[in-house]
Amino acid sequence: MTERVREILSWYRSENPGVLTNLARLLNHGRLGGTGKLVILPVDQGFEHGPARSFAPNPAGYDPRYHFELAIEAGCSAYAAPLGFLEAGAAEFAGEIPLILKLNNSDTLYTGSDPCPAVTGSVDDALRLGCVAIGFTIYPGSAARNEMYGQLRALAEEAKRKGLAVVVWSYPRGSGLSKAGETAVDVVAYAAQIAAQLGAHLIKVKPPTSHIEQEAARKVYEKQRIPIETLADRVRHVVQSAFNGRRIVIFSGGEAKETSAILDEIRAIRDGGGFGSIIGRNSFQRPRQEAIEFLRTVMDIYAGKVK
Repeated sequence: MTERVREILSWYRSENPGVLTNLARLLNHGRLGGTGKLVILPVDQGFEHGPARSFAPNPAGYDPRYHFELAIEAGCSAYAAPLGFLEAGAAEFAGEIPLILKLNNSDTLYTGSDPCPAVTGSVDDALRLGCVAIGFTIYPGSAARNEMYGQLRALAEEAKRKGLAVVVWSYPRGSGLSKAGETAVDVVAYAAQIAAQLGAHLIKVKPPTSHIEQEAARKVYEKQRIPIETLADRVRHVVQSAFNGRRIVIFSGGEAKETSAILDEIRAIRDGGGFGSIIGRNSFQRPRQEAIEFLRTVMDIYAGKVK
């Protein structure tokens, strides 16, 4: 085990050996193993956005096994998905890649201003499928946020007791925020702090913009001259907001966009001290070989092999 991985594990000394072992499995797997950086393939979009929107650009993705194969061949740190997708391939690919079971999900068949995902899996499902961690989404800014916080608290307690790590998607959204506020730097930093306070070991947030949503926060950012001009500055601030960098914070890939724009974003995340990326649509919607090459380039940027 590398010194960097030992250092990261030392941030979680309240946890039992099972949790620490599974965190180590995540941090030691794939092409970035041992570096302290992570690139995870998440495929919950079929549930969240529908099959055609998710998989028609690359029809191979309709088959759950395709995503296991992509994550393994590209050398990803882990593969995250809802219950059905993991059940469809966990036995066939047992032991080949760390798995994260996403325990709650939403759909787009009902559109309300305050999202509240349904719990769609259990901690015991994660254990049965050989997962290293559970995943859970919270929506700070939603009127239903306190319900999600309570669900996460209970599931995280159970997961930790049974030796699993906890990954939290912390996505500000709801009637408490403007659209621009969902990715505002003050809001994303706050979302990272909330996830850390709720016991997350690994936190997933969106790359923040320079917009400031809360007027009370604006006064502090201006008075304290908190640097937020560049994406690297903003990433650094978000990581600082997660216990001064003592919690793993990774950043989403977001909607499909040009490769050059994604790679520029990856460089900024790296330069700002982010721990990596969790990239779904921008990976699996590409043809297989292109997706593998793309993911490996992302990993090489994080590893410092390319600028």
